Amino acid sequence: MNTSVDTGASKMRLTRRKWLLGTAAVVAVAATAYASYYGLVLSHFESTDNAYVQGNVVQITPQVGGTVVAIGADDTDFVRAGQPLVKLDRVDAQVALEQAEAQLAQTVREVRVLYANNSTLDAQIALREAELLRARSDLAKAEDDAQRRASLTQTGAVSAEEFKHAQSQLTAVRSSAAAAQSALVAARQQLVSNQALTEGTNVAQHPSVMRAAARVHEAFIALNRSVLPAPVDGYVAKRGVQLGQKVAPGAPLMAVVPLKDVWVDANFKESQLRKLRIGQTVTLEADVYGKKTEYHGHVAGLGAGTGSAFSLLPAQNATGNWIKIVQRVPVRIELDPAELAAHPLRVGLSMDATVDVSDLSGSILANAPRSTLLASTDVFDTLERDADLRVREIIASNSSAQHEGTSPRRVAAAPGDAAAVAAD
Repeated sequence: MNTSVDTGASKMRLTRRKWLLGTAAVVAVAATAYASYYGLVLSHFESTDNAYVQGNVVQITPQVGGTVVAIGADDTDFVRAGQPLVKLDRVDAQVALEQAEAQLAQTVREVRVLYANNSTLDAQIALREAELLRARSDLAKAEDDAQRRASLTQTGAVSAEEFKHAQSQLTAVRSSAAAAQSALVAARQQLVSNQALTEGTNVAQHPSVMRAAARVHEAFIALNRSVLPAPVDGYVAKRGVQLGQKVAPGAPLMAVVPLKDVWVDANFKESQLRKLRIGQTVTLEADVYGKKTEYHGHVAGLGAGTGSAFSLLPAQNATGNWIKIVQRVPVRIELDPAELAAHPLRVGLSMDATVDVSDLSGSILANAPRSTLLASTDVFDTLERDADLRVREIIASNSSAQHEGTSPRRVAAAPGDAAAVAAD
């Protein structure tokens, strides 16, 4: 009886031992297989589901204040670069532009008068020079008559009264010559003064004209800034502007999101950053499309700090009770444009990102500045060109056909003339 019981217990222990050994063998094989799989495959990838689509949110803000009179787009609308989105009342700006244009036209005409005065003053100098020559001739004649009468007075051929009359005539002629010399000097100084306002430039480049032209530029640009265009192609979001609203410069009215230029910010744990490098390939899945749709991209850069370091209220780890929290660092991933066009994404969507970290040849951080512009728009370039065109039109319509420059006469100091008259 006891022998049968012992035999049955032995068989049960043997069976249990076999099961335990089999289980241990299976666990060992599974562990070995997992270790091999991890070493050969899993260790070459880093994954996270803490990844979200990001994009540029281009704010539409006015550069001048005004009342909204028209709205050209609403939320979810697609807009092209340069398409008017909001229009402001432009009556005041139009009046200011008209005043600036009138001032420019008047300034051009006033400057033309300055150039015309050069010729007038040049002719005036020629007239004064002729008068001075005539006065000197009369002076020489009067001096000769006075000297001749002085010698004849001694012989009694000329009376003393006639001699005094000749001397009086000489004094009058000498005063006339001095007056002619002074008039010539004054005319020359007036020409020099006028030339100082005109030489070295022409009407269009005259400082007064350029100052008035700058006011036209300012008023023209302010008028055209009453229309707010879309800086880029994209979709309208966050429209808050309403008709009749009085808006101030810088107030956000709506946003334009260019969905063709989105990227993914994948927030990896700090323990996952050891093998992450710029340029590594990334495979992504979007929750909105499911696992059947894959996106491919590459690591464009790693953040300069953890998310908490740049939060609105950074953690104060040096004060109070401290609990260690694993930090995450944003890793920027650029997507394939063709795949993005085939399956558009929206800002804020969740993504699963898997980075192939087998290639460690890339750098951890960017080591060179960006060689191209991150973003640019040319929708505002036409403002300056149109303003220049308007200024040139006003100057041309108020200028004479003949080129106006400095007077050909160059006035030089001629102190010898005054000295000669004084000597006479």
